[in-house]
Amino acid sequence: MSTPPLDQSDMFSCDWARPSRRAVIAALASTAAVASSAGAQDTRPPPVTPNTAPAEPRRGNFGYEDVVRQARELAARPFDTSAPAIPEALKSLTYDSYREIRFRRDKALWQDSGSDYRLHLFHLGFLHDKPVPVHVISDGTAIPLPFNMALFEYGKAQVPQKLPISLGFAGFSVTTTLNDLRVQDEVISFLGASYFRFLGRGHRYGLSARSLALDVGGEQAEEFPFFRALWLEKPKPDSVDLVIYGLLDSPSVSGAFRYVVTPGQQTSVAVTATIVPRRTIERIGIAPLTSMFLAGEGDREQRTDFRPEVHDSDGLMLKTGAGEWIWRPIRNPQALTISSFHDRNPRGFGLIQRDREFGHYQDLEAHYHARPGYWVEPSGDWGEGRVDLIEIPTQGEEFDNIVCCWTPKTPLPSGQPTELSYRITSVSTTETLHAMAQVQSSIAAREEVDAAAGLAKRRFIVDFNAGDLEYYLSDPKRVSVVATVSAGTVASATLDPNFAAKGFRAIVNVSVRPGERTDLRVFLRTARHTLSETWTTSWTAPAT
Repeated sequence: MSTPPLDQSDMFSCDWARPSRRAVIAALASTAAVASSAGAQDTRPPPVTPNTAPAEPRRGNFGYEDVVRQARELAARPFDTSAPAIPEALKSLTYDSYREIRFRRDKALWQDSGSDYRLHLFHLGFLHDKPVPVHVISDGTAIPLPFNMALFEYGKAQVPQKLPISLGFAGFSVTTTLNDLRVQDEVISFLGASYFRFLGRGHRYGLSARSLALDVGGEQAEEFPFFRALWLEKPKPDSVDLVIYGLLDSPSVSGAFRYVVTPGQQTSVAVTATIVPRRTIERIGIAPLTSMFLAGEGDREQRTDFRPEVHDSDGLMLKTGAGEWIWRPIRNPQALTISSFHDRNPRGFGLIQRDREFGHYQDLEAHYHARPGYWVEPSGDWGEGRVDLIEIPTQGEEFDNIVCCWTPKTPLPSGQPTELSYRITSVSTTETLHAMAQVQSSIAAREEVDAAAGLAKRRFIVDFNAGDLEYYLSDPKRVSVVATVSAGTVASATLDPNFAAKGFRAIVNVSVRPGERTDLRVFLRTARHTLSETWTTSWTAPAT
């Protein structure tokens, strides 16, 4: 199946806020500060353009049902292809010149709210050329935030001397006392298409979440839904959670989203979505995650400098509807690869950065060892479908090349709203998710071809630790390795105690016919119990 690559320009735009590779943009003024610092700017409400959200109630209890109503109204009419124009000078900004534009941190919104939250906005420009109206919901009333040049420092960026208050913004970020009660740190940001990213304590930005993915890895070009409007509930002094709403739109689908953000050691985002397709979509991705993987352990040929490993995530983790825990290491493949894990009512999946050792990365700027993993837990039954893992070849760390999402077996019905919910948690370790032994590392040796036997051979080495394995090191013979393949044969499978890692090492030799693909599964057990999660990978042998 021929699959076009993902739209990397959209991926690059969502990735702008990486502190390690991009400038961290700061603050926005409070509503009062916006009005007082407007100066000679026109302070009348911005005109409604064809591409803004339908009007919402100005008084009362604005909430999720209002966003659902707007999504249903959008889906009932043809997709609006028009878009508000932004000055060409902003579109022509380069990466470096856009970095010159910074929000003034002393103008942060909600400084007088008594809460620990502060709201910041992103300026339009460079790749961020699609304005999104941002509103604050105060006492049940949704108030649009007007643009004001006085909120920004422009540095050496060449921009027009006057920009209208109707210009809008590219997105927003929110800070809170995440790591230190005396310091405001960014906890979540929304920037580009339907992307959002959030952090737990001690984390650095890495992978991204998306609200929805359409035709990712499909036969036609991927479609990127985008936010037509965003709303934030003004937090109260005793607010623990932050509530955000989004109105999504694209040629094929509209949708309403609610995000309840709970900052902490493991920050979580509870997502409720009402999706209204305009057409039948064969490949609709629920709870999509996007990450980067350039090189991992054993990928000597893919390393371009001194760093041993370069990645935001190193594995896909699954908890199936039957309760099996699965670990699939991520790769930077030679050709686009799609791996599907069929399931019914999955209990969890996510892209994880399991390797937390600085010495394995040696990157003082990117801090790959501090990148979070995102763990998705569905609420209720999602029925039959599959978790798709899409791996795209890349030669650099600038673009995200890894995607995973849940794809329902039955397409969502056209014109009919479908509601589902799930929670995404930012994690540093997966040992809190289950108590079984986990894959510490895995390496695939070089392929060998036995021309005389007409076979291709490869050795796979998998290290397991944690769980109850240290206990079994007192009598290693009680533990056995189970290795199976979907094609070919397991020529041999041995298990050695690994006292240094307080675990065991499995060495599995696999033989297949040239050009044949096989899926390999390995786990540890005793006579009575399964001891570890299941490590799995796929291998397509060379044709000759």
